[in-house]
Amino acid sequence: MTERESLVIVGAGLAGAKAAEALREEGFDGRVVLLGEENQRPYDRPPLSKDYLQDKSEKEKIYVHPEGFYAEHDIELRLETRVTTIDRAAHQVTTQDGVKLGYDKLLLTTGSSPRHLTVPGNDLDGVLYLRRVGDCEAIKAAFATAKRAAIIGAGWIGLETAAAARAAGVQVTVLEAANLPLLRVLGPELAEIYAALHDRHGVELRTGVQVAGIVGVDGQATGVRLADDSRIDADVVVVGIGITPNTELGEAAGLGVDNGILVDEHMRTSDTDVFAAGDVANTYYPSLGHNLRLEHWSAALNQGPVAAANMVGRATAYDRVPYFFSDQYDMGMEYRGYVEAGRYDQVVFRGEVSGGEYIAFWVGQRRVLAAMNVNVWDQSDAINALVRSHDTVDIDRLADPAVALEDLIGAHHSE
Repeated sequence: MTERESLVIVGAGLAGAKAAEALREEGFDGRVVLLGEENQRPYDRPPLSKDYLQDKSEKEKIYVHPEGFYAEHDIELRLETRVTTIDRAAHQVTTQDGVKLGYDKLLLTTGSSPRHLTVPGNDLDGVLYLRRVGDCEAIKAAFATAKRAAIIGAGWIGLETAAAARAAGVQVTVLEAANLPLLRVLGPELAEIYAALHDRHGVELRTGVQVAGIVGVDGQATGVRLADDSRIDADVVVVGIGITPNTELGEAAGLGVDNGILVDEHMRTSDTDVFAAGDVANTYYPSLGHNLRLEHWSAALNQGPVAAANMVGRATAYDRVPYFFSDQYDMGMEYRGYVEAGRYDQVVFRGEVSGGEYIAFWVGQRRVLAAMNVNVWDQSDAINALVRSHDTVDIDRLADPAVALEDLIGAHHSE
């Protein structure tokens, strides 16, 4: 141990920033170093596809902490700093400038990167991705002047970006390889609702299509060519085809990696002095009984502090119910739980879908595996408890808004 213990965090996003904050809240008085590749202090990513993209909030609101926070809490925030190697034996990281930093405990919150198109024309101007604040500002600027936008990928980023484009008065075509948007995440029952939502707001949704290339004039994208040789004209092309975890550092250091850096419920990797959290972490969830890499804000927000607690020796398990949210047009929703595509028996609706306020439950063997509340905001605790309980439920009572969700917990056990 060094005289003054040193904890290093690689990755200055939400997970890293909240971990640094938590270290001080835990009473750790040693050295805390937070290293980030970007030139911005840590910020939240959800506003980049929601309020900030639509000019509904000012830039200052995206940041995790006020500007003076890090200096006030004796956190060494080093921006535009990329870590190139981890020497686990020497307990040391090296930056691109050759600077070596020793650590007693190391936390990797390196996040993820957008998957890039590999078709001809993918490098034309006007082909944009949404991950960083600069990406958001480039898309916002493009929507301010564009008449037509093509959005490749009908996942959360693609659909939220489509909603922002429509709010800016841009004609939108969304191109998706699957037969429905969000099909793999939500299944056909809810995917159809999202398809109808965007159709009502004037989005042309082209499903079951393959992108063959981006076409352009004088280096500027002017449209998308599909595999059937048809063409979608566009002044801007936004690509949202998923993300991949930034595991390179962990892999090179010999840590366990499988769709992310593998960590236990304490956010600890295969090296007891190295932790990981957020998008890059494939985390063991005791309530699920298996690992899950959750690419959502809630994991970054909550896993960073759990890692921090364990780094300073306070054993803490991460066992939250998986959670994410999305806002599109007048449809706000929160999703809790986890279910693999096709691994459920039915979706049960409580409330009227046509009225725009309801809860959808994914049920398997009469147990609630996941739930999504749409424009219903007072049931969060009950939904969490129901998902966590693993109790069997009476399907008719689950669907009945007159029955309190709390009354379903523990009321109907399996034989």
